[in-house]
Amino acid sequence: MPHKTSVFNRTAIFHFCWLPFTVRLFYSSALIVLGLGYVFAMLQIQIVHSGLDGKPGLSIDDLIIAYKGSTDKTRLEAKLNGSMSAMLPPAERDKIIDWIRQGADREEYDRSIAPITQQYCSACHNGATPSLPDLLSFEKISAYVEIDSGMSLPTLIRVSHIHMFGILFIFFIMGIIFFHAYVTPLWLKGLILVTPFAAIIIDIFSWYLTKIHPGFAWVIVISGGFMGLSFAAMWIISFYQMWFYKPSQKLVDNHGAAL
Repeated sequence: MPHKTSVFNRTAIFHFCWLPFTVRLFYSSALIVLGLGYVFAMLQIQIVHSGLDGKPGLSIDDLIIAYKGSTDKTRLEAKLNGSMSAMLPPAERDKIIDWIRQGADREEYDRSIAPITQQYCSACHNGATPSLPDLLSFEKISAYVEIDSGMSLPTLIRVSHIHMFGILFIFFIMGIIFFHAYVTPLWLKGLILVTPFAAIIIDIFSWYLTKIHPGFAWVIVISGGFMGLSFAAMWIISFYQMWFYKPSQKLVDNHGAAL
């Protein structure tokens, strides 16, 4: 489409239709990678948190256990019922859980549990990876057969700054692309742009508050939902207007300014 010049469009952001093909192709490639990344992030949440309550699927109880802990399950048992449930056969998993519930005896560990951890856990939980606990000795595994108190404060702080920086970069890139979309009224466009940044702040602070009161687990879910809706809105609107949208007369009259 012809590129008209005026004082107005020198101070505005041009709509996708006024951008060169190579720029739109570049933006589209970024959107595809970001979209796939978001899908894998949702799958990661399912893998890490689902099943902590002993039931299939991700639930509010799973989030409460993840952040606040459990009054009747140890950390190791919660993991064996959750994200680690598929890492060893059910019979071996049940044998470890029974050992925990019977008091985590040292002799029983040497006789029955140590061979299981050596066979199924040694590849990852051998102390070589700082983010994974060492489970290959009685002394090391004993630290994880105490009642689960949820994520520790140092872990929450570490994960918080990683999430804040990561979400910032994701939605900063999405926002730069979404700037070129034509959305009216303008306040709606602004709301879509700022919602994910507000949602991640509320989400992360709710992790800490869930340790105080389990009801804040619902805030985690709701803020995550708003973040997902904002991501979907920016992605769909941007991709659609980049390739399939026919500029409105108002957009043409504004010489391609998406405001």
